[in-house]
Amino acid sequence: MEQRRIGTTDLVCSAVGFGTWEMSTTSYGEIDVAEASKAVNAAIDAGITLFDTAEVYGPYHSEEILAKALGPRRNEITLVTKVGFAYTAENKVAGRDSKYDAIISHTEGCLRRLNTDTIDLMLIHWPDHNTPFAETMGALERLKTDGKIRHYGVSNFTVAMMEECNRHGTIVANQVGYHLFDRRMEAEVLPHCQERQIGFMAYGSLGFGLLSGAFTPETTFVDWDWRSSGKAFGLPLFTREHFLKELRVAERLKELAAGYGKSLPQLAIAWVLGHPAVSVALVGMRNEHELAENIAAADWRLTEDDRAAIDRVFAEEDVPSYAGAAQAV
Repeated sequence: MEQRRIGTTDLVCSAVGFGTWEMSTTSYGEIDVAEASKAVNAAIDAGITLFDTAEVYGPYHSEEILAKALGPRRNEITLVTKVGFAYTAENKVAGRDSKYDAIISHTEGCLRRLNTDTIDLMLIHWPDHNTPFAETMGALERLKTDGKIRHYGVSNFTVAMMEECNRHGTIVANQVGYHLFDRRMEAEVLPHCQERQIGFMAYGSLGFGLLSGAFTPETTFVDWDWRSSGKAFGLPLFTREHFLKELRVAERLKELAAGYGKSLPQLAIAWVLGHPAVSVALVGMRNEHELAENIAAADWRLTEDDRAAIDRVFAEEDVPSYAGAAQAV
């Protein structure tokens, strides 16, 4: 498995990371928790060393399931989690909250659920527009000084937000959505991260299932699956009209990948990893079969001709890739 450094830190991790949003059990379709837990250990055996989770996945379920699956192997991996939300007494999201005391207390909760003394990389999940970034950075600096976290960064932050954060601390990573159907980060965020040596962690590498090869025109989503709204981070990816067009693109990309003896998910992951600013491509893995397929993409290097062929498919099917559009935060 190829290893990549996150920014200028000492965190050198597998190029493919294990994403655990699916382990939330409350927002991403049905999942066999036992199978997903087995995949965690199989992933470590296969060379995956970065695992990404978040307090809000569930809330709390993903962290708890991951901790149980890792068990004594926690120290074999780089552990990433995220805070930045407030919750009701019923564990419903009540808005963003990155105030000093909230970051401190919620990090303590993450440490308990993950059964660890230190989190390798703590991220602020989304920008809290009602709290000065100086206050949030102050909390992260305190956690780092106290040894509760080793490094910190952000998620879903624009260039201007990252620059403001770095006036009050040092962020080492930004985790943002990036995949074939969403190239918005190529306009500003990816170049900024590359120039400033900030790690870029790409989530949604398989287009939230669009590039998994598992969807058909008959695919629907249960009402508690976030994709049932039709929207995906400000884009209409799962509205009926766009969904059907995207499936046509996926079928053509599957044929393109087959010409190399590869699968559609492997092509999608290789495309993400082909950007020089990307530190890790995060992929959800529900079982050992998905794991085996995903890790096989890590060493595939797409050529410029390959990438041009992919772009021609989008152009011929008249499907936007949203390059240059602003990120909704």
